[in-house]
Parts: sequence; C-alpha cells; structure tokens
Amino acid sequence: MNIVLLGAPGAGKGTQADRLVEKYGMCHISTGDILRAAVSEGTKLGKKAKKFMDAGDLVPDDLIIDIMRERLQQPDTEKGVILDGFPRTTTQAVALDGMLTSLKRPLDAALLIDVDPEIIVKRLASRRQCKDCGYIGTDADKVCPNCGGEMYQREDDNEKTVRNRLDVYQKSTAPLIDYYRGCDKLITINGEKTPDEVFADVEKALNL
Repeated sequence: MNIVLLGAPGAGKGTQADRLVEKYGMCHISTGDILRAAVSEGTKLGKKAKKFMDAGDLVPDDLIIDIMRERLQQPDTEKGVILDGFPRTTTQAVALDGMLTSLKRPLDAALLIDVDPEIIVKRLASRRQCKDCGYIGTDADKVCPNCGGEMYQREDDNEKTVRNRLDVYQKSTAPLIDYYRGCDKLITINGEKTPDEVFADVEKALNL
C-alpha cells in the first residue's frame, strides 16, 4: 500500500506513520528527516536546504523531487510506502504520480490528518528534542526521559517560525487537498483526538 500523509506541521503525521510502520511493515519516508540529515552532514543539498528550513519556508520543488525520485527506487520501498512531507505542492504531486507510475506502484490514498492551527502552535512551540538520542518530548521534559540527554527546541519549532510554517502550508500545500479530492484519493481524519483514537480511525479508513 502506498500512502501520502497530508496535514499541517505538527498535525501528528509522524506519529501515525510510525505506528503503521510498526504494525504493518510499511516504509516510512519523511522528507523532514532526510533534509535534516543532509543539513547535519553538511551535504551540498543540505547547505542549499538549510536557509529555507531555518526560515520555515518550503525547500524548492526541484531539490525535493530529485531526492524522492532516488529514494523511491531503493529496495525497501517495494512493499509499500508512507510519504510524510512529500508532496507539498501540486507540482510535486504530479511528479510523484509520474514516479509511481513508472515503478508500477500507484498511490492508494492521500490521508489528511486535520488539526486546528492554534492547537498546532501550542503543540510545536512546546516541543523539545533530545540532542543525544532524538527523543521528542515537551517543555515539561527538563532532561530526556529516554537517555538523560539535554533537551532543546529546534529552530523551526519557535512560535514565530511555526506560524510562518502554517502560513506557508495554507498558501502552498493546502491546494493538495483539492488535488487529491479530485483524484478521489482523499481520506480525512480528525487529528485532535488521542494518538490511539486517531490510529484506530486511520486503520478503519484504510481497511487495514
């Protein structure tokens, strides 16, 4: 099964993707993780992408499309993928259709995790990450409960940048909802419930 996860930053897409991977063995491809790794490693792509990411802007289509075309050809994607953070524009969506068609693995669904923007601001502005193990927690975690490491706020999680990211999402990414609705692929899930409830709704919607 090949799925595109839609929803604003902080809607809980990553959490649901992790659960699908754990239970059904799908391959989770997170554009954000790929880009952050490139930035951390100081690759040519990472350096280009960093200035956009730090400002909360979208990385240009051509850079993302090249990354994903290469990633989708790797063997671990053959049993199905969950695309988290890609596509983010209709240009990317059209490119993805072409990639999957060439691989003879058509898209099964575009899953929209829908959450009120103000709830997302509160979620992300309070999010903290461990510098050592990558654990994601909240500002209530003074040290990492997983390894005892230092917790910090990512640059793209401060409130000003979060609001800019949401504005970018509404202007650039929300049209994808109409695109996939027109393709009869869109499934909308209420993301304001608990993670367990959201996952139950996802399984039901995908007939898993």
